[in-house]
Amino acid sequence: MLAAIDVGNTNTVIGFFEADRLVAQFRLASHRTSTSDEVACLMEGLMRMEGIGAGAVKAAVLASVVPPLTAVFSGWAQRWLKVEPLAVGPGTDTGIVVRYSSPRDVGADRIVNAVAGHRRYPDSDLVIVDFGTATTFDAITAAGEYLGGVIVPGVTVSLDALFMRTAKLPRVDVVRPDTVIGRDTVHSIQSGAYFGYLSMVEGLVTRMKAELREPVRVLATGGLATLLCGDSTAIDQVIPDLTLEGLRLIWERNA
Repeated sequence: MLAAIDVGNTNTVIGFFEADRLVAQFRLASHRTSTSDEVACLMEGLMRMEGIGAGAVKAAVLASVVPPLTAVFSGWAQRWLKVEPLAVGPGTDTGIVVRYSSPRDVGADRIVNAVAGHRRYPDSDLVIVDFGTATTFDAITAAGEYLGGVIVPGVTVSLDALFMRTAKLPRVDVVRPDTVIGRDTVHSIQSGAYFGYLSMVEGLVTRMKAELREPVRVLATGGLATLLCGDSTAIDQVIPDLTLEGLRLIWERNA
């Protein structure tokens, strides 16, 4: 069994694969002050609920955009799973050619997504939209080249900033309102967050597609992808587990 660990700024997602089948996954809050022992306590209970014993895990692969937590989850894998995790970084063989002006600046999760997307659709240029703490838009060619992309604040970050920087506007949840025209303050903010963000995504995707070669397939992933892409005509497919899939593929390539 393979443990695939995706450490993000808000959440860490840990998936367990039997061959190419994702049999379980768990989502933890990414607390920068967490220790390996605390992670072990949480994961022991979660794994027990799914009937996964630590001894069943024979390998691990990790991608992290939070340096303080990289050592934490590596330590958990080493001490509790008894495996040395493959940490995806600039020197990892991913099969993707990075055309970024400074390849080391590209987040590991973005390259991992590119690997999974290119494996699924090797004959098409891709735009991959990842809805996380930040929303990233990445361009990958059919030749397996990572060209670059766009980074914007995630929708929850935007709403938090609005709440913190205004005196009277309330904090609201991200939901799909029934109408664009808000009938009260909460409704108006939710409309701006949902329909405004959706329009931004569609506008950026349209501009990126114009710089790529047809056909271009647009994939979406990340925690809010299913909610935010329900009304989008720009997204071809939502793949919630794209990053975990990419981690598995990278491990197989380097095993």
